[in-house]
Amino acid sequence: MPSKHSAGLVVHRRGEKGLEVLLVHPGGPYWAKKDRGAWSIPKGEFDPIEETDALLVARREFEEETGQPIAGDFVPLKEIRQAGGKIVRAWAVAGDLDVSLVKSNSFTMEWPPRSGNLRSFPEVDRAEWFPVAEAKERILQGQRPLLEQLEALLGDG
Repeated sequence: MPSKHSAGLVVHRRGEKGLEVLLVHPGGPYWAKKDRGAWSIPKGEFDPIEETDALLVARREFEEETGQPIAGDFVPLKEIRQAGGKIVRAWAVAGDLDVSLVKSNSFTMEWPPRSGNLRSFPEVDRAEWFPVAEAKERILQGQRPLLEQLEALLGDG
């Protein structure tokens, strides 16, 4: 079975506590009570055969998950492979997003399971800025190498 691919952005800024990273928390009932190890960079799946510009995908997914566009100098990071086999391509970009304005697109699923009731949930239920050390604790384990690459890139490692 071919690997799934995602493209995303590692958005960073300098805050009062040094280097900070923007992470998003997945919406929906499965993630509602999960925190540490549940957060992610804003990203989304794509088919690299149909969509050859992964950076364009990453920027589109960022806007879909936060409700806000982003511009800047996008620095490619080395792609990673998560435990489930998904390949993630990401770019580092400096930015300063107001997390109080985050509004995500939504998805529909049957909830509760086998109830026949379809409910809509936000793809992302919140976003937060974290100092990079804390971000490493909050982010999905398979995405931690992206934060390590960011630190090396910015000389904070």
